Amino acid sequence: MIDEAFDTSTIDSYVQHCLPFSDEEMKIFHSLLQYKIVKKKSFLLQQGEVCEFEAFIKKGCIKTYYIDDKGLEVILYFAIENWWIGDIESFVSQASSALFIEALEDSEIFYINYSNKEKLFKEVPKFERMFRLMTQRALSVIQHRLIDTISKTTDERYLNFLKRYPQIPQRVAQHQIASYLGVTPEFLSKIRAKLAKHDI
Repeated sequence: MIDEAFDTSTIDSYVQHCLPFSDEEMKIFHSLLQYKIVKKKSFLLQQGEVCEFEAFIKKGCIKTYYIDDKGLEVILYFAIENWWIGDIESFVSQASSALFIEALEDSEIFYINYSNKEKLFKEVPKFERMFRLMTQRALSVIQHRLIDTISKTTDERYLNFLKRYPQIPQRVAQHQIASYLGVTPEFLSKIRAKLAKHDI
């Protein structure tokens, strides 16, 4: 449970932007939320564990990735302030996750566990719609990425990444961006050099 004196303005603003909620409904929401400080390089989730949370990032930068059959890290996405993170498949099915979720910076999160989320839906059914809208937005992001991967050149994918997420390149290492794009760091360096020559 979040203490009443705790600053929940960021997550409250996000929630109210999705749907209007009364003070009483928000009080119920706060009673089912938990807060956590996550140190840089700490894991929120490791492969083989069951994802017991859906988390809202109050502060920080976090990556979600898996390890491929060559032992290489493949970053699925980065998440920063006002984004939600978790493994929806593991969370919903309560099955082991294939993913890692790791903090790239000292971070602060609000999170809700599986049983509290179910309780929230029973006590304030409108929150079920809010989480559905949130999931639809996440699926839209995944769809855009899939289309980019299939139909765009690496140069175009990199430029789209910079355009859609202008804050992230300043906060993560180049080799992590390369992993996200599915290229080697050396190849990304060549792309950056080529684009710089054309002042892009």
